Amino acid sequence: MRIAQVAPLFESVPPKLYGGTERVVSYLTEELVRQGHDVTLFASGDSETQARLVEGCDTALRLRPGIIDGLAHHVVMIERVARMADEFDILHFHIDYPHFPVTRRGGWPNLTTLHGRLDIADLQPLYEEFGDMPVVSISDAQRAPLPHARWAGTVYHGLPPDTLVPGTGRGGYLAFLGRISPEKRVDRAIEIARRVGLPIRIAAKIDRADREYFDREIASLFGEPGVEYLGEIGESDKQAFLGDAAAMLFPIDWSEPFGLVMIEAMACGTPVVAWRSGSVPEIVEEGVTGCVVSSIDEAVSATKRALAFDRDRCRAGFERRFTAERMARDYVTLYESLIDGGAPAGDRDRARQVV
Repeated sequence: MRIAQVAPLFESVPPKLYGGTERVVSYLTEELVRQGHDVTLFASGDSETQARLVEGCDTALRLRPGIIDGLAHHVVMIERVARMADEFDILHFHIDYPHFPVTRRGGWPNLTTLHGRLDIADLQPLYEEFGDMPVVSISDAQRAPLPHARWAGTVYHGLPPDTLVPGTGRGGYLAFLGRISPEKRVDRAIEIARRVGLPIRIAAKIDRADREYFDREIASLFGEPGVEYLGEIGESDKQAFLGDAAAMLFPIDWSEPFGLVMIEAMACGTPVVAWRSGSVPEIVEEGVTGCVVSSIDEAVSATKRALAFDRDRCRAGFERRFTAERMARDYVTLYESLIDGGAPAGDRDRARQVV
């Protein structure tokens, strides 16, 4: 199958540091190539891939000083995709919705994975207008705000099984991995660690938009005993960071669409203690790969239990549900359906039942 993967330009594919969407696009692209498909990746020029690379811009936008309007670069890339569209059997977009008018008018088989939050009022009229565009959710919970979108399916993210391998968990600390932002609640993670009686290591980036929040609410917590802030880490650092952790805390305060860090921890055999919100109940297998909680008290109790979880069993849970091979197979099934005429009606009905 001739497949175009269209990635965001903010980070390279894969990203050098933080960048969940671009990382997933990389895993999917490389696995599709491995399975014998003819794949073209539209991404920043500093991306690395076994697929054919078509540059949307020369380097990732986040790394380029002076970038003010990132949308302009994406519009140029969309035009390049449109010019080449007849070369492909399917166009798979990961850039939200800017391409909708072009792909609608072009009439090419296409699919869009929605990687972000959908509980934004501005999106309602957009998806009413573009209700014909086939979209994919990364969890069933993600669909709730837009039940009448044309859902082609839900495809959970997956990792290559050898990207992260089981660790010992003997580092004697709890881990927090992600971003410092109000919805990620690193403050909760610090309190849980303090009450459990274990140190916590925090590997997270601070976006410019969250700097004021960090200075006001979080910076002072990083000076407390047992709290170690590592900054933003890259892919090569995750193995030791997650593999040595006794457990990972994911105390979110929003409807997380997926949460890639959860399955990264599971791949290391590290159980996850996560808040009951968004995708969490779908991703965490209670008592096997982690615990789902609704309060600080529950989190403290669950973390103590999770310290005794079988790490091999946790890893097996990852291998059963969250590999890149499974993710690619799921997408190929959707590609074939769309090429043959559209998303199955049964799955569109299921989308309505999720709400």
